[in-house]
Amino acid sequence: MKKPVGKFIHQFRQWLPTLLEAPSEVEFNNYWAWRRRFLYKRLSLGLGLGLLYFSGLTGLYLIQMMLGDRSLNAVVFKNLLTALSMASWLVWLQLPVGKRQQAIAFLGLSWSITMLTNVPSTLDPVIIPDLKGWTITFFAQATIIPFRWRLHLLSQLGAYAFFFATSWLVSQQFLPANISATGFLFDMGWICLMSTLVVYLYERLSKAEFQTRYRLRQEQQRSEQLLLNILPPSIAERLLKQQQTIADSFAEVTVLFADIVGFTQLSTQMSPSEVVNLLNQVFSRFDELAEYHGLEKIKTIGDSYMVVAGLPQHRIDHASAIAQMALAMHQALKQLNTQTGHMLEIRTGIHTGPVVAGIIGLKKFAYDLWGDTVNTASRMESQGLPGEIQVSETTYECLKQQYVFEERGSIVIKGKGEMNTYLLRGKCAPEAIAVEQTNLI
Repeated sequence: MKKPVGKFIHQFRQWLPTLLEAPSEVEFNNYWAWRRRFLYKRLSLGLGLGLLYFSGLTGLYLIQMMLGDRSLNAVVFKNLLTALSMASWLVWLQLPVGKRQQAIAFLGLSWSITMLTNVPSTLDPVIIPDLKGWTITFFAQATIIPFRWRLHLLSQLGAYAFFFATSWLVSQQFLPANISATGFLFDMGWICLMSTLVVYLYERLSKAEFQTRYRLRQEQQRSEQLLLNILPPSIAERLLKQQQTIADSFAEVTVLFADIVGFTQLSTQMSPSEVVNLLNQVFSRFDELAEYHGLEKIKTIGDSYMVVAGLPQHRIDHASAIAQMALAMHQALKQLNTQTGHMLEIRTGIHTGPVVAGIIGLKKFAYDLWGDTVNTASRMESQGLPGEIQVSETTYECLKQQYVFEERGSIVIKGKGEMNTYLLRGKCAPEAIAVEQTNLI
């Protein structure tokens, strides 16, 4: 006997947490999906509690009978019948068809209590209406299992119809002679009206509450998406957790600056909308390339574009990723020139080294970089050549085995003095890379 009881307790402990699960993403976005899931949980809980109540009550009556009280035979039979009915509806609710047809389970639960407990206990031809039991049942349903108000009304009318039919079959009268028909109908109408009104108002309130939560969730998602559009996901997550200061040091990253050559002069020949539209076309393509190569766009300043590899998540191929990005940017601009008829060129500068990255300010904040590496990359661009990708010697050392370069020589960099620079021409052929790796071995 111990084993089945233990198995039942184990299954009950597994089943109960499912009633407390958070709504799924679909349920968050669809009121009826959310309500269907909510009602399924409430029905399961109501049937489980009802089964526990009537089973326990039956056990108590059986103990009384064992102690000598033989007047409870009919009561035990009705309670046992009700418990078995609830158990069957609980099983029905676990079946696929039961999950779809929850209304049947609701009516089964309701009528198991209001009809089966109203079955005549003796052959006494007078059946007394159980107004107290009906009132408790209907209001308990309205609070624990607020189903659709029409079904609540149907369950109530069905219970009364069953009583009238049973009373007529047993005593050939709808009501006992000592009960006022007017008073009974008044009580019945009040119970129906109040319990159904409770469910109706709950429906209105729950729908309004869901719509409010849905709108708030949509606004929250929109705000989070806007934040993700201007910040890296990991930084946005830290900011949402209300971290006051966000500042990180990175030992080695690669920074790229690109500037559209002669754009200031070109913009004087175009309308403001044409200027913005052209910049949007160029930078949108650059954004797509940055996302494709897994890079972090930092910002645009006028007609300049800044992107970095190696942060906020470290990657060992940061220099190679930026080199691929730079080559792709020049190729994308050539394609755009073919489509628009413009003759745009960009000047690109790349440098590798340590940086500090973080967010400063209280309003209109942005993720930014600081350090000598940023300044040097900017100088590589500003003192570069139109249509060329100029890299520092540091970046060249990182890439020389995989990419083709042309040595530009030593140039004077503002604030840095003379520096050796190189022009990136393209990626080495696979055969050349294999030979270089063999020589290294």
